[in-house]
Amino acid sequence: MRNIILIGMMGSGKSTVGRRLASVLGRPFVDADTVLERRCGVPISTIFELEGEAGFRRREAQLIAELAQPAGAVLATGGGVVLSADSRALLHREGFVVYLQASVSDLWQRLRRDRGRPLLRTSDPRARIEALVEQRDPLYRDTAHCVITTGRQPVDRAVNDILALLPADLAAAGPRPGDAPVTDAA
Repeated sequence: MRNIILIGMMGSGKSTVGRRLASVLGRPFVDADTVLERRCGVPISTIFELEGEAGFRRREAQLIAELAQPAGAVLATGGGVVLSADSRALLHREGFVVYLQASVSDLWQRLRRDRGRPLLRTSDPRARIEALVEQRDPLYRDTAHCVITTGRQPVDRAVNDILALLPADLAAAGPRPGDAPVTDAA
């Protein structure tokens, strides 16, 4: 069974919407950033500090190649996963990709107090969000099968919007007994 894959900017709701969607569908939820942190034993910010963004992106691409394999999960990716052409093609081919799109203003409201995001450690984090959205939006759109706006509506609205767009085979309940389980601890 194919995965349902959530892509979008940091702060767009991938983890929050993903957990709720997985619960509604009775599927496992996998947060790629959480898996990467557990495997490396350090926060993403530490990986950035030690290996730079390029090192982090290499690790992320390797992990996504593994997690994108059909397992019937709801997979929340990191915001920059679309920077790799190979990852974009893999995600689009192997899963049903949903772009959770949020405006710069909404992202700023959600992230303005967040000090843990390496890409926002700058003198003007709002301008950085704007630049990232400008760079990544076309990549997200190119990768996605559908786009869901996650402005200021409740999480359940975003989940219902996704459910309405899922192909019938993916709207069914999660993996059958005997299928390999997938969890945050993958």
